[in-house]
Amino acid sequence: MKVALAGKGGVGKTTISATIARYLGERGEHVFAIDADPNANLALSLGLSREQAERIVPISEMRELIAERTGVEPGSVGAYFTVNPRVDDLPDRFKLEHEGVMFLQVGAIKEPSAGCYCPENALLKNLLMHLVLQRDETVILDMEAGFEHLTRGTAKAFDAMLIVVEPSPQSIMTAKRIHALADKIGLRHVFYIGNMVRDADDRDFIARELEGSTVLGYVGYSEDVRTALRQGRAPFDVSPQLVSEIAELWNAVLLAVEAAPEATPSSPD
Repeated sequence: MKVALAGKGGVGKTTISATIARYLGERGEHVFAIDADPNANLALSLGLSREQAERIVPISEMRELIAERTGVEPGSVGAYFTVNPRVDDLPDRFKLEHEGVMFLQVGAIKEPSAGCYCPENALLKNLLMHLVLQRDETVILDMEAGFEHLTRGTAKAFDAMLIVVEPSPQSIMTAKRIHALADKIGLRHVFYIGNMVRDADDRDFIARELEGSTVLGYVGYSEDVRTALRQGRAPFDVSPQLVSEIAELWNAVLLAVEAAPEATPSSPD
């Protein structure tokens, strides 16, 4: 199963990504948790220490590696480079293992306006394509609202996109934009998860705003999770309620992917 998660900043996307990965790892599944968000926090949410997280160098910032694999130094202008660099050894070479989860921090795709960053982009996109198309592990991809890391070919290989929303108009607006982008690049199955839900009014708000789309389930607001994040601990290790809700959501993901038609659902209005 290959699943990407996206959503507006602050909606709890990384917490849910990490908890899904830890849940699957505890069950004995081979799972890669990939942090492709420029504001990288997945390592901490998985339970790695702050010291471990601070020592991680994203693959996008490994200048010697990029030059070795593409033949061009990062930032070179007008240079020819290898557009299909070798990446098959990188997941095992740079992964960190924690509590049954293999973690990889790939970093951000660079903006062309910042200079010629094509070598970095080529390496990252080929790496992600390799993880999704060539390896058997479950992949949980924690990404930002954009889709810079995904080519059309990679997008079609994902089994599902999960868009995390909180009960706010800002979150819903961003989620609908993400859904529209997902449709354009060919992501097959797009579903929603409601997060930080306190009561029936919050559920009703999300359900009403996303009418016509599939909301797989809801994760309740939790002071335990808030405390865990403040302390730099993995929510999975602190909140049994969250783990139970994630288990239900993951089962819902499996059922939804199995039942859904191959065509991507229409984006909400």
